[in-house]
Order: sequence, then structure tokens, then C-alpha cells
Amino acid sequence: MRSQGQLIVAVGIILIGVVLLAANILDIDIWMVCWPSLLIALGMLLLLRPQLIGSGPNASQRLLGDIRRRGPWDVSEGEFWLGIGDVSLDLTETDIPLGETAFRVWGFVTDAKFVVPDGVGVVVSSQAFISGAKFLGTKRDAILMPLRLVSDDYEAAERRIAIETRFFVGEIKVDRG
Repeated sequence: MRSQGQLIVAVGIILIGVVLLAANILDIDIWMVCWPSLLIALGMLLLLRPQLIGSGPNASQRLLGDIRRRGPWDVSEGEFWLGIGDVSLDLTETDIPLGETAFRVWGFVTDAKFVVPDGVGVVVSSQAFISGAKFLGTKRDAILMPLRLVSDDYEAAERRIAIETRFFVGEIKVDRG
């Protein structure tokens, strides 16, 4: 296994398969248990998550809806949690600090769009059940596979953006502005 996230996804798929197989053998309607359990887990996540990520401009969450930042704004590391929605960050009019600035996007069904200025290095690391990426003119899709995309100037750039995403279904778009 390449990463802990990939290991978790693999174990999760195996467990789901075992539960579905047992439900078929024992003639149990597993969906009567799964859907309420999923709703309970989602509710618990919504109750507990604000305490885990804290508050402030670099921690945002939405069950439904979008997070958008454009124009001049203070760039600092950020974490975004969404159920269903989009994250759209335009960094072209901002002052990106020297070194690496990390953005983490977690979502169920989510699109993440980043517009970065020329001269800024970008790396994208994504894990999802189904994911797609449009990264600086190239397109890649993956099912149950991690994606890692790095701009040519990343290592030499004074200012770098690291984007980490975790989705069930999602798409990442990175363009130059």
C-alpha cells in the first residue's frame, strides 16, 4: 500500500463486501441498517467536527453549499469540509507567503477549483472513490487510486501551494491566472 488513506479505503471496501455477503447468506435487508447508520454518522460528524477543526478564517465547513474566495484576501493554510458543494479559491490577487501553503479539502461530492498565479508551484494529492483532475492543461481520472500531480516549477518556486483532497466523488481543477 502506498499510503494510510489507500489502506483505509481498501479495508473499508473489504468490510462492506463481507457485510453484504453475510446479509445475502442470512437473508437480511442490510439497507434497513446501513442508511440510518449513515445518517447517524453524518449527524455525529456535523456535531463533533467544528470542535475538531476549530474556528477562524482557515477552517470552514458546509453540509450543502459552496466556499468561494476571490479578490484580495489573506492567504494562510486552510481546511475545508463539505458534504455536497464546491471550493473555489482564486489566488491571483493575493500575496502568497514564501514557502509552502497547504489547503486541505474534505468532501462527499465536491469540486475543488484553484486559480494560481504564474511562478507559484503547485502539488495536488487526492484520494477518492472516484476522482478527476484538470491540472494545468492535463486531465486525469482515477477510481480507487490516489492522484498526485506536480507542476514543473514546484521544487524551484519560492511560493508553493500544496492541495490535499479527500472525496467520495470529486474533481480538482487547477489553472493559471
